[in-house]
Amino acid sequence: MKKSRILCLVLALLMVLSLVACNNNNSNDNQNQGENNNQQENNTPNTPDNPDTPDNPEGPQPPVDDGTLKVDTVDLDTLDMDALYAECDAIYDEVFGEYSDLYLAARAETKDIDQRFANMAIAEAKLLETGSMLPYHDNSGSYGMSPVIPHTAPGILWGVDGQAVRMYQNALVCETFLTPAERSELTAKWLELRGTGTWLEWAKQWAADNGHTLTDTINYVFDDSDMPTNWDVLTSSGANDSFPVAGTLDSLMNYNTEDQLSPALAESYEVSEDGLTYTFHIRKGVQWVNYQGSPIGAEVTADDFVAALQHMFDDQNGPCYILSPIIVNLAAYEAGEITDFSQVGIKAVDDYTLQYTLVEPTPWFITCCGYTVMYPMNRAYYQSQGGKFGQEYDPSAADYTYGTDPQHIAYCGMYLISNFTEKNTMNFVANPTYWDKDNVTIKNINLRYLDGTDPLALYNGTVRDGIYNLSVGLGANQRPLAESTAVPGDPDGKTYFEKYAYVSNPNGKFGYMWWVNLNRTSYKNYNDGAVASTQTVTQAERTHAALLNHNFRMALLMSVDRAAVRAPVSGEETKNLPLINSFVPGDFVSLTADTTVDINGTATTFPAGTYYGEILQAQITADGYPMKVWDPEGNDGAGSSKGFDGWYSPEAAKEYLDMAIEELAAEGILINEENPIYLDTAAATYSPNGQLMDNAAKQSIESTLGGLVQFTLNDCNTSQESGYATYYGFAGYRMNYDFVSGTGWGPDYGDPQTYLDTMLPEGDFIMFAGMY
Repeated sequence: MKKSRILCLVLALLMVLSLVACNNNNSNDNQNQGENNNQQENNTPNTPDNPDTPDNPEGPQPPVDDGTLKVDTVDLDTLDMDALYAECDAIYDEVFGEYSDLYLAARAETKDIDQRFANMAIAEAKLLETGSMLPYHDNSGSYGMSPVIPHTAPGILWGVDGQAVRMYQNALVCETFLTPAERSELTAKWLELRGTGTWLEWAKQWAADNGHTLTDTINYVFDDSDMPTNWDVLTSSGANDSFPVAGTLDSLMNYNTEDQLSPALAESYEVSEDGLTYTFHIRKGVQWVNYQGSPIGAEVTADDFVAALQHMFDDQNGPCYILSPIIVNLAAYEAGEITDFSQVGIKAVDDYTLQYTLVEPTPWFITCCGYTVMYPMNRAYYQSQGGKFGQEYDPSAADYTYGTDPQHIAYCGMYLISNFTEKNTMNFVANPTYWDKDNVTIKNINLRYLDGTDPLALYNGTVRDGIYNLSVGLGANQRPLAESTAVPGDPDGKTYFEKYAYVSNPNGKFGYMWWVNLNRTSYKNYNDGAVASTQTVTQAERTHAALLNHNFRMALLMSVDRAAVRAPVSGEETKNLPLINSFVPGDFVSLTADTTVDINGTATTFPAGTYYGEILQAQITADGYPMKVWDPEGNDGAGSSKGFDGWYSPEAAKEYLDMAIEELAAEGILINEENPIYLDTAAATYSPNGQLMDNAAKQSIESTLGGLVQFTLNDCNTSQESGYATYYGFAGYRMNYDFVSGTGWGPDYGDPQTYLDTMLPEGDFIMFAGMY
């Protein structure tokens, strides 16, 4: 399997985060504990080197530990990177080989979309069975209060990362919270009007008829996860960078409030009969302006999309992985095999005609036309800021200022950034030259920084002080206040909880994971040495060996009581609602026709309408694994992969651990109460809720596994320390943990490929863990 050097840096991260099913696979004599007849058991022969032989009848001995700390023996600057790359390749092939083979075969199917989706579900089953990641939660399923009329922001979560500023543009925000009954009425009407183009105007009239006053100003908050580090959205894959900048630009197409793909900078498009050529007709008269809203003397033209794509691939830090494999010669340009960008399959036919040529039919291409990967960039403005193209590109040049701050980008979107003060404020005003300015309902957005140390800051700032006027969650900290505080002037004396509380959307598509680090190299933060591990060399070696054991990893994943971990945030009553059980949400796609797939040698037909998650569950069940990833009764009988805990099983965890202990003993590794396995995590000490959640995870793992695994909470005193232990490393060998939660993934387009590609080794970006 060919892999690039860049890839392997991140693959190390994947190892650090996800490489999990390695040398020892399940024993085939326990059909209820994850047997996969396609996996081979690693039976250790009786040799003189094997401590569990007649020559050594006592079996493995306790480790000899001289107390040397592992952190004192590792210098990242002197690593043999070639050896690390080779090790990463070997681990990937060992752990993810079956997944990769099945998934690539499924992805190659571009004509029969139902067959494609079904085969992808089978491939994901193999991915989850590796034990590389534990699905955790999404951003839904908890109590909250909101003044926002539902469905007045796009519900499609692929494209621009879910909570980007641009999502606010059509929001209808009332001056008071909505009641659950009002929300139900509005949602029912949205379902009725969806696709007619009349929903937003109906909702405005509903507000007027029901005594609700709408505001054109949002006052809300942002935190470290929204803190931009780069104002050039084309050169970043981070949601923190797209959060503010995505609203300053516009895309070819946008999803509207009825979740329909609608014209934006492209007024129309057509696709060739062979599915290889997409031609977009660019809207005339759209002005580029500076941060003050003054025109810079240029319209948006087709060439701006060509310039943007070349800039993204010159830099290679943006979401290149989406388009690289599908546009003609783009991968070759990325790899340096060609240097003439005119050979790439994007062309400005004239000022207002843009054409893309694809390598093969790609059904989902049109669904990513609203994503930052297809944003424009004014060529002349970029060059005026020191930008160059091709081999001359040098962002470190003294005269390169493009994207260094909000004053050094050109705007063509719905908002201008009027002020940004780091860890203080972000302010946005509506762009007076925006082509669709009359339909931008929110004219001003004012955001204040919250550091997360006070769990009541948003609630009090909204309900008590009136500083903020958007939605507020009612978790374990906030709910008691909402239950005890009467709504001023309410004729029935109802409390805020009684009158306004509702359960947030149970169908979120952005999922967070727990990740296992199979090839850990860093035992302190790479940037400043903080969050240093207390593991000794001996302990670290034992941990590494344990995490290479498949049964040990499965024991670990099934020992986490995720509901108990979520309870401090979600509350006891709703702690299960945010839980997810698969990587691709089970209801993300469904079959449009009866489809037959091979499940362990048996031809199995799923009828039209079958959700992805049902096929995923069928393969996992056939392989003998105990995880429940699909509930056919969930979501009011429609079926769901969320809202329940299908992984936590103390009984299964103990059985997996017993098998792991036996297998590791054959390698000379003794595990007992006096000699446990130590696992590090990056603990959110800076956050009261984070501390509660980390301690709940520790309690669950250690008690379920009988103290044979000790879960060490390495203190991260700031969110930055947590980020540098995990997400900000951007390369696996710099990730500082053994098992961590928090990093997630949201879809870029409407195909399971948008999730599953992130676990392939040949891309530019592999899914990896990050901070809370």
